[in-house]
Amino acid sequence: MSVGLFKPNTAPSEKPAALNLSGIRFKDAQNRQVDLGDLKGKVIFLNFWATWCPPCRAEMPSISKLYEQYKDHKDVVFLLIDADSDFSKSQPFMENKRYKMPLYVPASAVPESIFKGALPTTVVFDKEGRLSYHGEGAANYADPKFIDFINKLIRL
Repeated sequence: MSVGLFKPNTAPSEKPAALNLSGIRFKDAQNRQVDLGDLKGKVIFLNFWATWCPPCRAEMPSISKLYEQYKDHKDVVFLLIDADSDFSKSQPFMENKRYKMPLYVPASAVPESIFKGALPTTVVFDKEGRLSYHGEGAANYADPKFIDFINKLIRL
């Protein structure tokens, strides 16, 4: 399966109000938690996925390319959220594919405005905590238009 035809829609829309992201937490395999509220001032890329989900697996190479481009950027944070909360499956998958993206599971309730249960779901918040992108279904996140979109959010 490929995501070549599926491009994320980054068309500008009305500027939404900033959300209160405090208290929305995720944890990694070492039980270290990150609170989205603590990430204000950074562009946040969240991707909800599962190992058994073919569209999730199809878009993963493009997310990996995007991550590799921004992994050292001080204003961009990536969180790949295993929707099954099963590190015993998701970590070996990431290692076998040689993906280096940071892997998390939910550590608190996640509002439906962020994740309604469809996989994959990708959400991007701007530096002010405004929901700037919300996509359900596979997409090519290495697409130049999406990279331009991330760069614009960084400059804001």
